[in-house]
Amino acid sequence: MLSRVADSLYWMSRYLERAEHTARLLDVHSILMLERVGKTQDDKRWARILEALRVPLTPESADYDTYINNMTFDNTNAFSVVSCIRLARENARQVRERISTEMWSELNQLYLFVRDGIPDISQGQLNDFFTQVKNGIHTIQGITDSTLSHNEGWHFIRLGRSLERAISVSAILDVQYADFTQFDKGVATVDEYFEWLALLKSCTAFEAYTKVYSADVRPDRIAEFLLLNEEFPHSVRFCADNLQKALIAIATATNTSRNSRVHRLAGRLHAALNFDQIDEIISSGLHEYLHDIQIQCASIHKLVYETFIAYPVDSAL
Repeated sequence: MLSRVADSLYWMSRYLERAEHTARLLDVHSILMLERVGKTQDDKRWARILEALRVPLTPESADYDTYINNMTFDNTNAFSVVSCIRLARENARQVRERISTEMWSELNQLYLFVRDGIPDISQGQLNDFFTQVKNGIHTIQGITDSTLSHNEGWHFIRLGRSLERAISVSAILDVQYADFTQFDKGVATVDEYFEWLALLKSCTAFEAYTKVYSADVRPDRIAEFLLLNEEFPHSVRFCADNLQKALIAIATATNTSRNSRVHRLAGRLHAALNFDQIDEIISSGLHEYLHDIQIQCASIHKLVYETFIAYPVDSAL
């Protein structure tokens, strides 16, 4: 496979995952903002959203409605939902012959839908818009797994999706737990309960969480579920497992060493999430642990490029 093809498939997958995560986060918190129980609480919640999305701050950032609109529809903002879908489609167009007709058709339909979105729509229409974006991306991901041969190209798609998801989930966990220190008690107030509920919904995890822990929403259990659960697709551990499997499959397909730096770093991340315990993580510092995960993911991205995409010609020869 040409490195440019691998690059386009990798980024197509990452942009789709980023668009879905941004749409879901804005959807959950735009609904929560309607409660407006107090400006101080609103401001704190909004600051967490901005930090979790990892986007540059602008003068309009403090205006909830304007910023949500910009993060959804602004084509000049590379982090907006519309821009991410546009970039995903552009990457797919460059490798049109390497993806299935069904994939291209669904992605093109989603792009046309978001391109024609109305910038200043009401709250109800905005929620409908986010729902259609999320459903459209889930459909594309399902079609990808069902209609594309699970060869080298598919593994680059899985690699991009897993890496982007691990970064996004660890980032939102980090900002949510930044000021929280009492892990050994239940949620004390109704407002706090809805904050933790929003976190679970932001990771599509509420129903899956309740099947494991019932409706007992506790910060330590939420951290354990979203970090270390081996079965939930949006947990960091699940993403690390898929990331490592994708790298091993790519190494096999490209006849590259499984002992390279990118494989060792991915194996280290995978092993830590497999064997670490939540009480030990909390006692040693959850912020430091999550920050280290994000650093490792950034390093894995860099090494993926060095190993498979932007490698020197002489190393290939």
